[in-house]
Amino acid sequence: MRATAGFILALLVPGVVAFAQTADRLSPTTQRFVRVADPVVALTNVRVIDGTGAAPLETHTIVLTAGRISALGPAAAVAVPAGASVLDLTGHTVLPGLVGLHNHTFYTTSARRTQLSTSAPLLYLASGVTTIRTTGSSSPYSELNLKRSIETGEWPGPRMYVTGPYLTGPQGRGHMHQVLDPESARRVVAYWAEEGASWLKFYTRISRATLGAAIDEAHKRGLKVTGHLCSVSFREAVALGIDNLEHGLFVSTDFNPDKEPDLCPPNNRSNLDVLDIDSPSVRELFETLIDNNVAITSTLAVYELYVPNRPPLEERVLRAMSPETRAEYLASRARLAEPGASGITPQMFENAQRFEYAFVKAGGLLAAGVDPTGNGGALPGYGDQRNFELLLEAGFTPEEAIRIMTLNGARVLGTDRDFGSVAVGKRADLVVVAGNPAATPQDIRNVTLVFKDGVGYDSAKLAAETDGLVGIR
Repeated sequence: MRATAGFILALLVPGVVAFAQTADRLSPTTQRFVRVADPVVALTNVRVIDGTGAAPLETHTIVLTAGRISALGPAAAVAVPAGASVLDLTGHTVLPGLVGLHNHTFYTTSARRTQLSTSAPLLYLASGVTTIRTTGSSSPYSELNLKRSIETGEWPGPRMYVTGPYLTGPQGRGHMHQVLDPESARRVVAYWAEEGASWLKFYTRISRATLGAAIDEAHKRGLKVTGHLCSVSFREAVALGIDNLEHGLFVSTDFNPDKEPDLCPPNNRSNLDVLDIDSPSVRELFETLIDNNVAITSTLAVYELYVPNRPPLEERVLRAMSPETRAEYLASRARLAEPGASGITPQMFENAQRFEYAFVKAGGLLAAGVDPTGNGGALPGYGDQRNFELLLEAGFTPEEAIRIMTLNGARVLGTDRDFGSVAVGKRADLVVVAGNPAATPQDIRNVTLVFKDGVGYDSAKLAAETDGLVGIR
């Protein structure tokens, strides 16, 4: 029997799944959002920002065959296969599918916490996010069920890596699991490994002994560990073997003079707006992270919500919210602008951006995700796109920012040989954008078509389906 092109490509890429999710295996519900279902597709005359950090490739052709990229090159040099569906994308830019490394499927405002198993996957995919790590679950079984629904084609959405529930220490929040000793940590890790989690996330009140035991057990079982920490410093977590750290400077207690062992200081952000990012202590932390291959996840979009009068209000964001949700968000936003309100100062936010820029320039691995929590202004997908603009504000070039949001995320997941950049042999996870985000950053919002495993989804239809649902379901 003659081998298919998709099978051949899969054999060429070690460790990948041989068969992609084809359009004919999708449910009628999912097929409603599909615009391109052909087995061979040629995207012609398009600009390509490939996710490696390289300069854009102008007037190129990308051929997709059986869910993978089978050819890439200048339009004049790439032969379009006979029978291919041809899309002339003059004036458009193709990016790799975004890899959201801190992308919950639940959502909060100041007044609600809601599992968004309906709207979150639609918004992620509509915005060009083709892969997410949930990085803390409010309802882990909802996420595991959603993951299966997407994998079987019942519901459209991104590829999912589920982390299991939030794990913290004494006096943790109500939706989190309190892990109080090393023995309990090993038992909890074993349970969620059996249930299908691939990552675990630890929160602000965990102890060093408990975190260390959890990391050891997770690694024995092939899982990785990340953390939104406070009671354990970044340096301490690295020494324990952690794989990833969330939120960057906003949650680092390495520079807090009041930090006590295994305790989260109540004033953990008190000096972050004046911390010298060029100081020896910061450089030493970077060296520790880099030497131990520990990545940081940037989540600027959620922390921006606590800076007065930020981010700019977008009509599409407000339209996606239910009326009650919209009112809660706008009220919280207004309170932050009042005199004497507590929040994040512009100086602190800028320093956190400088921290991330300096980390990358020192050789560190930075990925990104939206974290659609806080007061509700950073929505799934839309907040990922906002991260692009905030990374540019931090000093990164557009090509560097795209790499952070794509290939770097895949590297953290250990899947960069399979997706994360536009390259022959990789999964056909691609985002088609009207315009040129390298020249006009706001064009990142103009997603028209999103390919996941070579199936092209209509961004506008996906987004329209969520209008009025965020905050409800």
